[in-house]
Amino acid sequence: MAATSPPLPSSFQNQKTIVSNFSATKPFSIFLNDKKSSRFRCRFENQPSNWSVEFLSGTESVHLIQNSPPSMSMAAAASASDSAVKTVKKVCLFYCAETKPLAERIAAQSDAIELRSINWRTFEDGFPNLFIPNAHGIRGQNVAFLASFSSPAVIFEQLSVIYALPKLFISSFTLVLPFFPTGTSERMEDEGDVATAFTLARILSHIPTSRGGPTSLVTFDIHALQERFYFGDNILPCFESGIPLLKNRLQKLPDSDNITIAFPDDGAWKRFHKQLQHFPTIVCNKVRIGDQRIVRIKEGDAAGRHVVIVDDLVQSGGTLIECQRVLAVNGAAKISAYVTHGIFPKKSWQRFEHDNGGIPWTYNVAF
Repeated sequence: MAATSPPLPSSFQNQKTIVSNFSATKPFSIFLNDKKSSRFRCRFENQPSNWSVEFLSGTESVHLIQNSPPSMSMAAAASASDSAVKTVKKVCLFYCAETKPLAERIAAQSDAIELRSINWRTFEDGFPNLFIPNAHGIRGQNVAFLASFSSPAVIFEQLSVIYALPKLFISSFTLVLPFFPTGTSERMEDEGDVATAFTLARILSHIPTSRGGPTSLVTFDIHALQERFYFGDNILPCFESGIPLLKNRLQKLPDSDNITIAFPDDGAWKRFHKQLQHFPTIVCNKVRIGDQRIVRIKEGDAAGRHVVIVDDLVQSGGTLIECQRVLAVNGAAKISAYVTHGIFPKKSWQRFEHDNGGIPWTYNVAF
């Protein structure tokens, strides 16, 4: 039972300074185990350290006792640590032959990523003979596949794996396809044209759902944003961009205050100008004169500037070279180029070797 104001023995009163130091800021109560006993025990409530005072008849001292429950800070730290462990998303990352170096670099950045391989074999007739080792081991796991549709020859074998993985009772499935290869074939200009961008989008839209729901598709700088509407409801496309990497690079250049961004055509301007609106810009356009296609500056000033040409992809590089020439004629001090996807069929990248004739051009084109 609790007593609010019992008479205190003299020895307890002699130690009232100890009590007052606590009771001045925190309430306390006295509990009597036995009315006939001279033994008192006081507990100071709301004390984080859980202190108590004990007086025993026949002694002249008051014992100040600290109980030892688990430390609040240690408990909180342990709880936070457990929570962090629970929230870390473990990912089993599969890859094809072309993306193996990239997958290894990604896995090196996080202990939460576990690399998983696939046996890419073929039968004698050339058709794929594929095998996913330890398929039971990925049940209930978050799975991702790093794909590369660099040529029609490799698309079928990768699609076979992409369709198989979600059926292995995995928790979720993410397809990372950095380059959407048919993005430039997104429209019909003449009757009979086939929009292969729509065809590939339909194929990817029919990837089987995993236990966690539809597949997530991550791709970078797709050629036309309207292509997001080519995908069906069974896939969740996420369109990322490499432009933040470019901006970070430009900020580190010694002439970062003299940068001007050039777009080779109106399409590139529509695609990227909002992400680069803090830089002065130049917009070029293509004009056909007879059988020739000439690039001209539509708006903007290149004189004395370090001009960086920005586009989503480059094939043979003809457009970039024409832009470089017209920018040099208009007084650009230095010319660089950035594209997210460098295709360069038939080693066309060799066209970008340094021009010893004095025309301003960088040694390296950033991709």
